[in-house]
Amino acid sequence: MKEALSRIALTAKADIAAAGNPAALEAARVKYLGKKGELTAILKGMGALSPDGRREIGQIANETRAAIEAELGSRLQELKSKELDARLLAERLDVTMPGTHHPMGGRHPIQLVLDELKEIFLGMGFDVVEGPEVETDYYNFEALNIPKDHPARDTQDTFYISDNVILRTQTSPVQIRTMEQRKPPIRVIAPGRVYRSDAVDATHSPLFHQVEGLVVDKGITMSDLKGTLDTFAKRLYGPETVTRFRPHHFPFTEPSAELDVMCFSCHGEGCRLCKGEGWIEILGCGMVHPKVLSICGIDPEEYSGFAFGLGLDRIVMRRYNIDDLRLLFENDLRFLTQF
Repeated sequence: MKEALSRIALTAKADIAAAGNPAALEAARVKYLGKKGELTAILKGMGALSPDGRREIGQIANETRAAIEAELGSRLQELKSKELDARLLAERLDVTMPGTHHPMGGRHPIQLVLDELKEIFLGMGFDVVEGPEVETDYYNFEALNIPKDHPARDTQDTFYISDNVILRTQTSPVQIRTMEQRKPPIRVIAPGRVYRSDAVDATHSPLFHQVEGLVVDKGITMSDLKGTLDTFAKRLYGPETVTRFRPHHFPFTEPSAELDVMCFSCHGEGCRLCKGEGWIEILGCGMVHPKVLSICGIDPEEYSGFAFGLGLDRIVMRRYNIDDLRLLFENDLRFLTQF
């Protein structure tokens, strides 16, 4: 048995040294130290020895096992070190080489202008509020003083899901919900998508974007409305911007008006851009109708307010001189990467 143990120690050392990877090293371990390994076989045959013989052979066997385990551990560390060196060599980077360009996404032109509008109104103390795009007839029409026989309720203009559920045609329902949930003073803007049954062309789309505003407090007058919107226009288009208010009609405001800005191209003389008018309409506005305040639980004898709404897509088109609304919705990167 001594000769066998000596032979095992020598052949195990040679096999371990020859192992070129962890799998071969594991095979060598199983060959000598496994349940059916050569060293284990010798230990199983020690039962036939005398007590002194078992003691002697057992000591030699333990020393052999310890030596083999030490060789295995040492060789495993060598293999791991070589593997790491190979990986470092394979994954080596030349930090002086130029990096690989990864194209980055950007904000959509609608989002760019919306962010700018938000900054303007946030700077004037407004909050940004949102509401559902699928609305009830009550919030979209009735609470806004739009009676049942009003043309705006026509199915040719409105997407009806059921008799009482529609896709909102304006963000004005958010104003109603805000007045129901908050007590004055109220100063909010409500941006979002709206839907109307329009045919798609260069200036119309069944889906478009609005930004509406609402202020309700004691002592709010038409001069507050004019001052706010004049400041907004100058912040948006520049301090030289000239504005005018024209009388108009909206069921939910009284009096109502439309805000125009003097044409940036002809400065009021009339040109192709402004269709010969010299002015360009940008939004509708007015003092909140007392009936709308009452519907929302606000006493019109104590409070007053003003509201306004603008088509965000039209503002974007004017800002970037875009002549076709469809370009904003086609997701053509050749167009969008310009922004």
